[in-house]
Amino acid sequence: MQLTGLHHLTAVTARAAQNVAFYTGTLGLRLVKKTVNQDDVSAYHLFYADGLASPGSDITFFDWPAPPERRGSNSISRVHLRVPGDALPWWHARLTGAGVPCTAPETRDGRLTLAFEDPEGQRLALVADADGPAHPYGRSPVPVAHQIRGLGPVRLSVPQPERTAAVLTDVLGMRPARSFETPEGSVAVFAMGPGGPAAEVQLLADPAGPARQGAGGVHHVAFRIPDADYGAWADRLRAARAPTSGPVDRYYFRSLYFRDPNGILFEIATDGPGFTADEPLESLGERLSLPPFLEGRRAEIEAGLAPLAAATR
Repeated sequence: MQLTGLHHLTAVTARAAQNVAFYTGTLGLRLVKKTVNQDDVSAYHLFYADGLASPGSDITFFDWPAPPERRGSNSISRVHLRVPGDALPWWHARLTGAGVPCTAPETRDGRLTLAFEDPEGQRLALVADADGPAHPYGRSPVPVAHQIRGLGPVRLSVPQPERTAAVLTDVLGMRPARSFETPEGSVAVFAMGPGGPAAEVQLLADPAGPARQGAGGVHHVAFRIPDADYGAWADRLRAARAPTSGPVDRYYFRSLYFRDPNGILFEIATDGPGFTADEPLESLGERLSLPPFLEGRRAEIEAGLAPLAAATR
């Protein structure tokens, strides 16, 4: 029983319309689910992914009217997105042409990497992944040969890395893979399942004060498990005496939430049922989707949401 890779990552936006324009327009991802935060139905929950809405390909956003994140430790500090191995020069030209500040492509951890930020300061990077699975989206403004394939390594910045490392290895079953140097310090890499950039967590020792969550920051990261392993993972977390949410049915997947000793929120999520549970694949994300337990409140929920075309703040 082991994690098979990254499932999704959820961040915070305070400008939903701008967020949609950037992630679908500039980055060329597919908006695969337009729904609400199930614990706060006043907020959109937007999911961007590849052409098939594959687990491991989605970066998602809660639309909250929050002030900008105050950067610091105890946080998820950078999100990598995988692209074909020779795509980085093309992306550098695209991002600079769109006025997006970014670094020149450079080799980090043995992979060509390009760091940049979204309009709200979300720290992102593109990483070359020549062998990863690809499910392109035919209506993307980005040519198939250069499209983002999904999530790559996620970086955690913590003041006490040994405590988080113990959770990654002893509780979650990840294995230490290697380390590399960055301008911010030494980064330890932990791998899941088959390994590779779609199944890695990076751990940076960061003595800074704790971050304050806000727009442009990350809320949590989720790890993939086969559907059949869900009960066993609930038992494993219980045996490890990790305080958890208990089983949570998100309709599109089932989840377990808990925090590491440095306060970072982790989620374990099943691959299924997936985003086609309530919409056909060809029209994902075109209307507001609500899970069955919220469908009876559709009129109320829709009345409380600003149309995305007018959702700038």
